[in-house]
Amino acid sequence: MSEEKQKDIPPEKLVRVTFMPEGKTVEFEYGTMPYEHHGKPMSFLDVAENNDIFLDHACGGSCACTTCHIWVKEGAAGISEAEDEELDRLDMAADQQLNSRLGCQAVITKPGEYVVEIPKWNRNYTSEGKPLALAESK
Repeated sequence: MSEEKQKDIPPEKLVRVTFMPEGKTVEFEYGTMPYEHHGKPMSFLDVAENNDIFLDHACGGSCACTTCHIWVKEGAAGISEAEDEELDRLDMAADQQLNSRLGCQAVITKPGEYVVEIPKWNRNYTSEGKPLALAESK
């Protein structure tokens, strides 16, 4: 986001999300991001899709798989609580941790700073932020 645009966001409405390990940070005004139907509105999957960050989601963000599994490193207090459906699905996730969430279900509920990590097993499917299947081939 341009510095000029960033200055237009009131500090009390600023959402800053950093996706690790790439370290890509996106900033936007809370409540203004368009919903692109990737998981729940304002979910980390929705934020990623709105900002051209690859977060695999084989089921289309409908909480039917675990490919959008993330680890919440910072900002957990500003994220919706996991519902039973998500918790049941997370039981099947690889390398589940106490801070594990599904990117399609973890919703940002207030302005603030958030850091999430896409686990290594999920990052292996990416090449320059895009699925390998979509990368140019010779």
